Amino acid sequence: MRRTILLVSIFVLGSMMAIAQNVGSSPEYIKAITSEWKGERFPDGRPKVSDNLLERAKNLGLEDAWGVLRNKGYQNQFEGDWHVIHPDEKMTGRAVTAQYMPLRPDVEAWVKEKGKAEGRAQQGGTNSWPIDVLVEGDIYVADSYGKIIDGTLIGDNLGNSIYSKTKRGVVFYGSVRDEEGLSEIDGFNGWVKGVDPSYIMQMSLTSINAPIRVGRAVVLPGDVVLASKYGVLFMPAHLVEEVVISSEFTQLRDEFGHQRLREGKYKPGEIDSRWSEAIKSDFLNWVNNYPGKLPMSKQELDNYLKDRNW
Repeated sequence: MRRTILLVSIFVLGSMMAIAQNVGSSPEYIKAITSEWKGERFPDGRPKVSDNLLERAKNLGLEDAWGVLRNKGYQNQFEGDWHVIHPDEKMTGRAVTAQYMPLRPDVEAWVKEKGKAEGRAQQGGTNSWPIDVLVEGDIYVADSYGKIIDGTLIGDNLGNSIYSKTKRGVVFYGSVRDEEGLSEIDGFNGWVKGVDPSYIMQMSLTSINAPIRVGRAVVLPGDVVLASKYGVLFMPAHLVEEVVISSEFTQLRDEFGHQRLREGKYKPGEIDSRWSEAIKSDFLNWVNNYPGKLPMSKQELDNYLKDRNW
């Protein structure tokens, strides 16, 4: 019996290794590492978080969203200290991940051979391969180990290709070239660690749509990226809806609290601690008469409040 279990375990491990030993991760591998996502997926296996949630996520504060993730045990999802091409613009989208390493000739030869077998373009550098798989709503997220000089993953030519496919931009733990040209692509944005006029040299692409590290953050394919001038948050797909609704509720709660404090109706200590039943009732009445459009549907709010511990 033990021998049978051992043989099965070896077979399963071997199968997983075989799946992982591609430049581009297989749909089965992506589904395995994002198994907590129960919704729709792309053909490549990545979770397909809805466009509605991507749009609503633009209005979230990084601290609110990060607080929800931290309470869920996801403490390694934020990276700060970026050079942002258009600092006053936010960006959200679904991650397509890529990892780069310093070039080693034998590994580079294997990557090119494997890429050819996978039908990837043989003209130009391997840094174009992740771009080829992008679709609208994606954000190209790359770990290029912080290399600035000779580490420029794209210039304005590849930048135009990225934007034409995604209507988004990039997040690179590395650098780009020709920032002036990139800044002129209407709608494109980039979060990078530096800019340099040099061309990419002595670097090798090693994976597409596998887990990567971006500074202090872990990023999986299909994670939802929330990027602003204050930093970048990578949200696991299966938690995005909860993060969005929780953060929207926090914003409503803060708006109500600030208004009531300006009116002098409550003392700061009453608003800044667990609310009394009277304040809860006042808040719910305020929400029911909200002058604008609520950030979430009434049904979403009602469902959220059922489990809310004030």
